[in-house]
Amino acid sequence: MSALFEPLTLRSLTVPNRVWMAPMCQYSAAADGEEQGVPTDWHFAHYGARAAGGAGLLLTEATAVAPEGRISAHDLGIWNDRQAEAFARITAFVKAQGAVPGIQLAHAGRKASVRRPWDGGAALGAGEGAWQTVAPSAVPFSDRHPVPVQLSEAGIQQVVAQFAAAARRALAAGFQVAEVHGAHGYLVGEFLSPHSNRRTDGYGGPFENRIRFALEVVDAVREVWPDDLPLFFRISATDWLDEGGWTADETVRFAKELLARGVDLLDVSTGGNAATATVPTGPGYQVPFAARVKAATDLPVAAVGEITQPRQAETVLATGQADAVLLGRELLRHPTWPLDAARELGVPEAARIPAQYLRGYPRAAR
Repeated sequence: MSALFEPLTLRSLTVPNRVWMAPMCQYSAAADGEEQGVPTDWHFAHYGARAAGGAGLLLTEATAVAPEGRISAHDLGIWNDRQAEAFARITAFVKAQGAVPGIQLAHAGRKASVRRPWDGGAALGAGEGAWQTVAPSAVPFSDRHPVPVQLSEAGIQQVVAQFAAAARRALAAGFQVAEVHGAHGYLVGEFLSPHSNRRTDGYGGPFENRIRFALEVVDAVREVWPDDLPLFFRISATDWLDEGGWTADETVRFAKELLARGVDLLDVSTGGNAATATVPTGPGYQVPFAARVKAATDLPVAAVGEITQPRQAETVLATGQADAVLLGRELLRHPTWPLDAARELGVPEAARIPAQYLRGYPRAAR
């Protein structure tokens, strides 16, 4: 058995393999009306295809806990029951394929209220339904973004409550994993980094203050999330700044705090909080950050970032750099990557090939 296709048990949940689908925004929900933020047939087909393609766990795209927490007006949300009910159809299908449905709970903070990427990605204008963005400090992400309103302490507690309410709906919708989105320069990550958090109260300044909001969100979600189901946290392990940003050292310190608060896995990404940062991308470029957390703590980690080849992914796990790999763009290109990886690694029996697709595979893979 390859390391890539060994099951992984977190609390009472066993994930059938360690090839997981990373959260990737689809920007395909209705932008207004009663269907605002509701998953559509596109989402059913998108997640369903990757579940049938053999991924062990699928994390939804960033799913907003409040309307103002969307990146774009076309983002998914889970702030009302209509949205949760529509998700239930997707989670049921994912489970029927033997995969685990997970949801990424998110608030876009100062990076909210923008157009979809294929519409240019610029901030929405007043006539386009723009809304007021919020952040730890009144510092815009870039000169293309409006100045956000600094959250008051009451506003902070409101967002914490929104995360908890969203987690309750996610559970009712059939999700088995919840992930708090603390990466890529969105609200939770904005509080972590001194680059975006200029506060002078109990939520800003020293490390212990900057992590306070994130830990309050984790505590609120963990309180309503069942004890037998796992909770993940996604982190940007570095802002990729020479100074004045969140660092890999702080990520290790923070990981220990998350473990103590009942987080079961750290999903390790990087960047997204500093518009001018230069990110040295390349095959597996973020894996060392996951490996560092794994080596320094007892918290399981998942690695992500230009992991595209089966033997590359196998090596990451077999050498103990991570406990799972998350594939993003590669699964957009190749929905059946896990099935084909099992064949390439010589363990075709590990592939969960749907009966409807068996005729498309050599007899040795059945």
